[in-house]
Amino acid sequence: MATASLRKEDWSLKADIHHDRILILDFGSQVTQLIARRIREAGVYCEIWPFNAPSEKIRSFNPKGIILSGGPCSVLDKDSPRAPDVVWQLKLPVLGICYGQQAMVQQLGGKVEGGHAREFGRAAVTLQTPILGWEKGKEYQVWMSHGDRVTELPKGFKVVASSEGAPFAIAADEERRYYSTMFHPEVVHTPEGKTLLSHFVHKVCGAAADWTMAAFRKTEIEKIRQQVGKGKVICGLSGGVDSSVAAVLIHEAIGEQLTCIFVDTGLMREGEGRQVVELFRNHYNIPLVAVDAGAKFLGALKGVDDPEKKRKIIGKLFIDVFEAEAKKVGGAEFLAQGTLYPDVIESVSFSGGPSVTIKSHHNVGGLPERMNFKLVEPLRELFKDEVRALGRELGLPEAFVGRHPFPGPGLAIRVPGEITEEKLAILRKADAVYLDEICQAGLYDKIWQAFAVLLPVRTVGVMGDGRTYDHVLALRAVTSVDGMTAESYPFPHEFLARVATRLINEVKGINRVVYDVTSKPPGTIEWE
Repeated sequence: MATASLRKEDWSLKADIHHDRILILDFGSQVTQLIARRIREAGVYCEIWPFNAPSEKIRSFNPKGIILSGGPCSVLDKDSPRAPDVVWQLKLPVLGICYGQQAMVQQLGGKVEGGHAREFGRAAVTLQTPILGWEKGKEYQVWMSHGDRVTELPKGFKVVASSEGAPFAIAADEERRYYSTMFHPEVVHTPEGKTLLSHFVHKVCGAAADWTMAAFRKTEIEKIRQQVGKGKVICGLSGGVDSSVAAVLIHEAIGEQLTCIFVDTGLMREGEGRQVVELFRNHYNIPLVAVDAGAKFLGALKGVDDPEKKRKIIGKLFIDVFEAEAKKVGGAEFLAQGTLYPDVIESVSFSGGPSVTIKSHHNVGGLPERMNFKLVEPLRELFKDEVRALGRELGLPEAFVGRHPFPGPGLAIRVPGEITEEKLAILRKADAVYLDEICQAGLYDKIWQAFAVLLPVRTVGVMGDGRTYDHVLALRAVTSVDGMTAESYPFPHEFLARVATRLINEVKGINRVVYDVTSKPPGTIEWE
């Protein structure tokens, strides 16, 4: 399940005041989230706000330093975004990245020009002086993505490093603690970018590495208790990592005041519904309402083959079923959701900004308004990897914490075309065989996501002395850091051959297996 609709003011998370924090002002880059991840990995709390955040909010956030992200605009365009004046008034350390560098340079009196050689992809820079933990004279591989470039620096700045297409690849005014890079230190293609960012937040900004899951757990439990008081909370369990971790954390905070509702849509993987019930009802002793609604969902999806219609039907029916069960529980004032920080960022489109809404999120969408619920979202400051770390801190089984992502609509979007019980049964068994082989090979934790797709295609085959005319199964496995980009996992041919043999021998209804090697972009991870 994705997340509930978000109010425009919700980008300000109001983190615990005891944490040192870094503020990232977003100019619309598709990799801004990676900056935040790198800062969090360095043990420092940070948030992403729109570049046009109000000055008074920026002041009240009390950051130790500010980072200006990249973005798709040109600073030469009329009305292109700029950093608010408060950034320079606060006398804090500032790091500008790509577009952030260009905005910094232009606002402080330098010059940016277009029409020069563009630079996209890998480049090499050699430092003329040591800076931000990088050494003088050493060549560093970096990742460039720019059309315009800086041609004249503001007063007080000096050139630190150049590349073939960027004479000011790194430029800084160390007296004012202003630093800038034309490249992206946050991406994996800049291998030592983590060092640069870590040095900036720790050494330049003086931020303490006090952002840990143990500290978060303690702080968040107190927040939940203060918010909920003696009230009752209901939580929708999907069986995934996010809702599971949220439920266990909330239960630790308020105990029997929490009731979980698990709606089995009939679109889950083999054995997942049973696992959810056993973990929460038997292991954690959390009050749980489990609803078998598989027949309802299959009925509603009969004859539907359009993926967007499938999603809408599943989303609406889920809300209806969940609402009915929530009313039976009665007396609940709060609804708990596993909203994550990327959901908060992606669900809000800022007026006047360069970004557009990437996707809408609708966990149990509309329920807060329909039933007058107040939201409890204990994970909304966290990225996915931090949620997994919190799950381990809470003692959840690794089978739940390390589970691959699973889409809200479930297997419905892994059966292109009309969905039937027969197709779901074939896919469940095939998916289980595929994942079993991956686990036996010790590859599960090296893969971001792996799954099977039952294609709406039949092909001729031969089994024994007979002719078959059965389904084609596509296998998908990708590596990724955050799901924003992905590459197909390079299985050895012998592995794929072994999996294909097992699938055809053990799963009746399949006579051909293919492997999807498409990266994201241009493809998506899921097929629908």
